[in-house]
Amino acid sequence: MDIAYAPSYVLSVPEGHRFPMKKYELLQGALIHRGLAQPADFFEPSIMEERDILRAHDADYWRRTLEGLWSKQEVRRSGFPWSHDMVQRERIIMQGTLECSRKALASGRVALNIAGGTHHAYADRAEGFCILNDFSIAALALLDEQRIQRAVVIDLDVHQGNGTAHMLRHEPRVLTFSMHGERNYPMHKECSDVDVALPDDTSDDMYLSTLSYHLDALLSPANQVPDMVFYQCGVDILASDALGRLAVSMAGCRERDRMVFEACSTLGIPVVCAMGGGYSPDVNTVVQAHLNTFQEALDAWH
Repeated sequence: MDIAYAPSYVLSVPEGHRFPMKKYELLQGALIHRGLAQPADFFEPSIMEERDILRAHDADYWRRTLEGLWSKQEVRRSGFPWSHDMVQRERIIMQGTLECSRKALASGRVALNIAGGTHHAYADRAEGFCILNDFSIAALALLDEQRIQRAVVIDLDVHQGNGTAHMLRHEPRVLTFSMHGERNYPMHKECSDVDVALPDDTSDDMYLSTLSYHLDALLSPANQVPDMVFYQCGVDILASDALGRLAVSMAGCRERDRMVFEACSTLGIPVVCAMGGGYSPDVNTVVQAHLNTFQEALDAWH
């Protein structure tokens, strides 16, 4: 199993910053400790080249990001204080998802980025702790390189993948699917190809039955089976999540992952995963939910 892991100095943020990065630093060690991964399974991404960023992002936005020319409003909207290190971190995380995509295609299996899932970033602006959009960049790169002809984004983070939906709205070769909290951030939702807005306190039965219905439609052999699935597997759907508003159990979150991976492995569809959100007050709850994702990925391609 191929796992992208940016070193801890890349994943860290300024002291006292409220964005929860600690889970990323804990997850690699937990995967090895639980026997879900070996040190050889991990690779350290390089820094993404500008040409790949510009496949998806506006050139002027990228120039202002690179040179630190954000306005105060842009800084607030991003959630991050601008710094050279922040930009470098983002480029490494973006490259992690792109390299995972290529590795998943080569193996015909699954590859996972411990970070990533930056689905709120737009072509011309940052939002919600997302500076660049990794799934949009990776999908467009693989299409341009003629490695794939069709892809599906399955976004099951509790927050709508608004940036991804907007960036790929005119790309018919990539179908965007987002199942998210109806009353959660972002308050202004974009139009994915398929959007499913869930009411507050949605629990396991409703969540999983709704997902099953849509997975059958998205990946039906009666339609054109995609060459790649990009899976945003945020664990902020948990009932314990401070920002989630849904009521899915740990077992229900794990079953969600099993359903996605089993559907893809049965059809021979490679999957690239990004961990996305997770804001339960106890970071160990978040790490355990992500560990379950890795376990289900292993089981699906055993």
